[in-house]
Amino acid sequence: MSPAAPDSVRANPMSASIPALVRTRVRAAVRRPSRLTPEETEARTTVMRLCSLLLQYPDAELTTARPVLAAAVAALPPSPAAGDLTAFTDWLTTQEPDALERHYVEMFDLRRKSSLYLTYYLHGDTRRRGMALLTLNQRYRAAGWDTDGGELPDHLPVVLEFAALTGTGAGEAPLRQHRRGLELIHRALTDSDSPYRHVLSALLTLLPPPTEADRAAVARLIAEGPPNEDVGLDPYGTYGQGEFAPPGTFVPPPPAPPSREPDRAAHVPTHPTSRTEGHR
Repeated sequence: MSPAAPDSVRANPMSASIPALVRTRVRAAVRRPSRLTPEETEARTTVMRLCSLLLQYPDAELTTARPVLAAAVAALPPSPAAGDLTAFTDWLTTQEPDALERHYVEMFDLRRKSSLYLTYYLHGDTRRRGMALLTLNQRYRAAGWDTDGGELPDHLPVVLEFAALTGTGAGEAPLRQHRRGLELIHRALTDSDSPYRHVLSALLTLLPPPTEADRAAVARLIAEGPPNEDVGLDPYGTYGQGEFAPPGTFVPPPPAPPSREPDRAAHVPTHPTSRTEGHR
């Protein structure tokens, strides 16, 4: 008969005496969401779709729909996510359209730490990011969903719409994979005191809680930024003195060097160059 296990081991099933692989699987099982009722599934899907809509650029169509969006949030069953979305729509419905547009651009287009392109946080400006985007597109097609091509497949509203359409399993897998990027966006929006932090907070309540490894990775992202490498042709280009364009921003190529044929160039009128802003 084997000797009885020490009281400390019996009291703590996650003791260090248990193999690491087993501890990892136990933690994963604890963090896995329980089976949802049909009502809970419907509410979860609605929250995902509302987050997708509320994180899109506030153009005229979305601005006009603010009362409808606020009513949809008010109709949600009570939950932490519903409370967060209520706080956001309370702000959204009181803002002038031009102020909304300026705030959105400032938060999501001009700041790298709160960009909505998720693969950037995991892969940075590396070759791996291109493969990650391709993998996302393949996932969408395999599920029978064809995006309209207006945004990159890792744009958070696109990922959220896929999750709403496909469900908690495979549909939410990209969100779980990019949990650390979502945490960074939420923290950046909170540091900026942006009301959009409430939308990210609502989303994060639907995902498994962060691990210590997640928190450490977010701290490294804040301190060091995403991975980077020289890929020959920088897809984002320089964005001013010592800065890089946020992911997804279109940056025109540099102007061609001056002609080496002065006689020919003398007859070509010169025009000042101007920066072309990215289309949203």
